Amino acid sequence: MLTKPVAPKKVLCIHDLSGMGRCSLAVILPVLSVMGLQPVMLPTLLLSTHTGGLGQPARLDSAAYCREALEHYRALGVEFDCIYSGYLGGAEQAGLVEQAFDFWPDAHKIVDPVLGDDGRPYAGVTPELIERVRGLCRRASLILPNTTEAGLLLGKDVPAECPDDEAALALADALTSLCPQAIVTGLTMGPYIGCAGSGRERFVLRKLHVGRSFPGTGDLYGAIVAGSLIRGNALSAAADAAAEFVALAIQQTPSTEETRFGVWFEPLLPRLVPAPEY
Repeated sequence: MLTKPVAPKKVLCIHDLSGMGRCSLAVILPVLSVMGLQPVMLPTLLLSTHTGGLGQPARLDSAAYCREALEHYRALGVEFDCIYSGYLGGAEQAGLVEQAFDFWPDAHKIVDPVLGDDGRPYAGVTPELIERVRGLCRRASLILPNTTEAGLLLGKDVPAECPDDEAALALADALTSLCPQAIVTGLTMGPYIGCAGSGRERFVLRKLHVGRSFPGTGDLYGAIVAGSLIRGNALSAAADAAAEFVALAIQQTPSTEETRFGVWFEPLLPRLVPAPEY
């Protein structure tokens, strides 16, 4: 006999929304939904496409709408179990996350500090924005930077290649000076690519290097980590599930598909559906 269903936990997702390209909210919403959670969308920016090689996208800053939406949710008495933030279009938009943290102080706070990749900051990322995001990390319960973002947050150059587990763990350990728990992604370890986590537990995970890079895989990874944690899994288990799913999504995306349009993750979504409870 099935147990009586309970209301799904709510996740406030503060990310951009790209009309084309599998990334940000277009990835995060379906992932969290099939994991049995209720994502609530707060789009920081509306973009015609993501910014990874598809030309200059049409862009609409929605910060004013987001401020009003947060006030509306608070007036309704909505309670969020988790606040999960990602790409912010500027220092002003960091204030949206700060406002959400103030309104719902007891929510689990996950910050993906989307600041750069491949050793350099993204266009438009200013020292002021880096400092504001650093402040968000100090208030978070988990941060998910890649190696470039780890360097920007720590104020030093960070190599993407780690010679051994201890080097990977040392980088993750350094990030706990900002946040109690951290996972650093995009680590190259010999023939593997993986991640390292530190905080209440320390771990290093490796997956085979598949030789292709896609936009949106960080959002896919972060959403699965967030969903797994909210469902009560340990951080290392959440990270392992996310890394495995992303690796499978990359492997199943046809080699003829343009990488700019992201991975074909949709056929794999049934893997994330929780088993029924009896």
